[in-house]
Amino acid sequence: MNPVVTKPSSLIGKIKLEKVDQHALFKFTDDFQERMEELLKKKKADLLTPEELAELESIGELDRIFTHINAMLLAQG
Repeated sequence: MNPVVTKPSSLIGKIKLEKVDQHALFKFTDDFQERMEELLKKKKADLLTPEELAELESIGELDRIFTHINAMLLAQG
């Protein structure tokens, strides 16, 4: 069983920098990306526990932050 994650800052170890073209972008590690996809599937099937919902919300918040930061990095050229 995976530990419950409730704060995005607790996910720091699940982040990597990946070179895309000439840019280094923030990405989730492969295993953490799989965890997010697993939680999304469970949510779609309405099978999430309250703890898993809190975890998915934290992951989603961090994903939105990374999307914004990566967009800013790409816009700089």
